[in-house]
Amino acid sequence: MVKYNAEDCEALALVAKVVTRLAAREKPETTTPSDMAEVVNTDDLRHPLITKWRDFSSPITELEFVTNAAHWDYQRDRIYVRTSKRIRRSKARRKPTHKDVWRVDKVDMDRISSKCPDCRTEGRRRGALRCRTVQEMVFGKFSIKRRVVRYYYQPFWCPQCNVLFGVDQKLLGPGKRTRYGRSVLAYIFYQVIELFIPMQIVVGSMNRLFGLNLVSGTCKYFKEQLAEYYTPTRHQILQRIISGTLVHADETYISVQGRRAYVWVFTNMHEVAYVYSATREGGLAQATLDQFQGVLVSDFYAVYDSLNCRQQKCLIHLVRDLNGAILDNPYDQEIKHLVRSFGELLKRIVEEVDRRGLKAHFLRKYLRDVIRFYREHVDREYQSPAAAACAERFGKNRDKLFTFLEHDGVPWNNNNAEHAMKAFARLRDVIEGMATEKGLKEYLILLSVCQTCKYMGVDFLNFLRSGEQDIEAFAATLTRRRIK
Repeated sequence: MVKYNAEDCEALALVAKVVTRLAAREKPETTTPSDMAEVVNTDDLRHPLITKWRDFSSPITELEFVTNAAHWDYQRDRIYVRTSKRIRRSKARRKPTHKDVWRVDKVDMDRISSKCPDCRTEGRRRGALRCRTVQEMVFGKFSIKRRVVRYYYQPFWCPQCNVLFGVDQKLLGPGKRTRYGRSVLAYIFYQVIELFIPMQIVVGSMNRLFGLNLVSGTCKYFKEQLAEYYTPTRHQILQRIISGTLVHADETYISVQGRRAYVWVFTNMHEVAYVYSATREGGLAQATLDQFQGVLVSDFYAVYDSLNCRQQKCLIHLVRDLNGAILDNPYDQEIKHLVRSFGELLKRIVEEVDRRGLKAHFLRKYLRDVIRFYREHVDREYQSPAAAACAERFGKNRDKLFTFLEHDGVPWNNNNAEHAMKAFARLRDVIEGMATEKGLKEYLILLSVCQTCKYMGVDFLNFLRSGEQDIEAFAATLTRRRIK
């Protein structure tokens, strides 16, 4: 026993010495194998199944030169192009020039007006007639094509209103320096945000089909401009959610340049807002829902318990946990009886919801059954530790499991937030590892707009093309058109 304790102390001393050295980022000292183990940084380790071909390195530079010369791109561009006439012809194939890409297809001078749009006073010219050449996408009923349009505009100054007018910003795109129209940006980010196509693939497709010269860096600038333009839209969406009577909330993780971060979603039945957070702590949720006075539907994450509002816990999460407890204790009759009684009660309520909907007038009668369930099955002594733990969980969340019975339109699960989070998960598969914190926030703004359009029955592409910033107002205009 003394020898065992001595060896244990030696091992602990070795661990403490290594950890102290690593924490201080000291250079390893020259030690003997007996008193210091070799330390390998995990960042230097490579998974053995990444590739069966190792990176070739040699102290002989001639061998490295020969190996590099065997690469496919090297041989095709430098060797085969001199050997094969077919490859030489394919490399010499003409590519679109700047003149081809920017050849003007249409001149637009119809929007020049000297009347002030507010007071209809005759304006005074400010400067010479100006023009701007913009790449546009023309959408037909079943077609799409590129067109270069040269817009002429004349700035005027209104002496009555003391304002400058005559420049249509919708025609010139969301950015002040971009030469691509709103329809081009709308089509690009319709594919990225709604169809979840990687940016590089979208760029290649646009260049091939429409003869553009886009690069990924240009599209990142477009994303920045669109996100800035729709930041008030996301803020408006979030304010409408908070000022309502129902909020669904959920959170998930994402890797941002090797660092773990989180995305929160707040939604109701009509709008969705995604918000970035560097941590999973509850500061963001508390700050966002501080003024919320309705019912919050969420999972059992402890952060939500600190919020000062009525809450409805997701019963699907509870059902899965209870089912797992039964599977872990197959011979425990007490927990089976407790869970079966809860299942029978919930089944009757869900059947009523299917018949009547989420209306408190029809659901309030089940409050008596809930009280009976707690009196007969929860507020009693259990011998089984698993059953006692489940009963304690029921008691802890007594006022949060059946809130939906007392309020109209409050569901008994958090399916709405989880559905919204699935959209982010699909986007995460496309951008994870490549997006920076700033880029991710821009993606979340555009995704909030996209998902809100879906919830309101608005076409995301048409909304981007319209230049409108209020989704609700845009949806109202579509409704009026249908009525007419």
